[in-house]
Amino acid sequence: MHNASSWGPGRANASCPGPALACPNASGLPPPLPTPLAVAVPVVYAVICAVGLAGNSAVLCVLLRAPRMKTVTNLFILNLAVADELFTLVLPINIADFLLRQWPFGELMCKLIVAIDQYNTFSSLYFLAVMSADRYLVVLATAQSRRVAGRTYGAARAVSLAVWGLVTLVVLPFAVFAGLDDEQGRRQCVLVFPQPEAFWWRASRLYTLVLGFAIPVSTICALYTALLCRLRSIRLDSHARALDRAKKRVTVLVVAILTACLLCWTPYHLSTVVALTTDLPQTPMVIAASYLITSLSYANSCLNPFLYAFLDDGFRRNLRQLLACRAAT
Repeated sequence: MHNASSWGPGRANASCPGPALACPNASGLPPPLPTPLAVAVPVVYAVICAVGLAGNSAVLCVLLRAPRMKTVTNLFILNLAVADELFTLVLPINIADFLLRQWPFGELMCKLIVAIDQYNTFSSLYFLAVMSADRYLVVLATAQSRRVAGRTYGAARAVSLAVWGLVTLVVLPFAVFAGLDDEQGRRQCVLVFPQPEAFWWRASRLYTLVLGFAIPVSTICALYTALLCRLRSIRLDSHARALDRAKKRVTVLVVAILTACLLCWTPYHLSTVVALTTDLPQTPMVIAASYLITSLSYANSCLNPFLYAFLDDGFRRNLRQLLACRAAT
């Protein structure tokens, strides 16, 4: 739950799961919030939850029920929607945790929610890195008037399973360290590290920053840079130009989803850099900035369906048909 997180390692032997600000203070309880912020945060989270559930459910229904939508690119988008849907399904638990200012759901649920939250953190950029690699191969093959060998729906399914397996391994340490910490009669769902706790806290922040942001973003940037350089040196014949125009909308869709993801997640990961280099006091302004950054990262879970609907004519057409069929029944 990176909505309950800290710029610093917090009290001894307990740390919040993410890098923002609202961690328990030295007394063991979350810092008090200004009344407007205390009201605004659950409202914003609830809106993100409702919009995310509706949008991702629509994407899942269309991509699973429309045979023509079963393409390699759409399969990766389907996996993105699954990760976002799973996160928005458990977001009400985070809202309850925020309102109650304690964790009433038990240790097993704590581990599960922390794991799902981290799945959302890592899976988005991992699947976008895979989609960028797919675009790289497709565009270069189009420019050379050939097909990508082995680029099939079955192969994409195997790649997707491999990504989920990798993300599971990356997320596993968070589930292991997640646990309950009692302070003044209130239970908090936190990451309970061994001593020296400050070292483990910094290690967890670097772990998330490197594996969850630096590596996938560097891979994506390298792929698109290499793609642009290659395309400048390739002359397209008339057939390749026609194919290139046909593939252009898909490439625009991938780039739009990537841009939205980076805009939503970059401030979150930059806050990790601040947490590692600066000891900020938990002033109302800093706490408000923390929740703003967290809300922005949460918002990514409901943006992709709208990007998909705006940029893909086939998706809009199949969604209308699906809604018409349901209305008729």
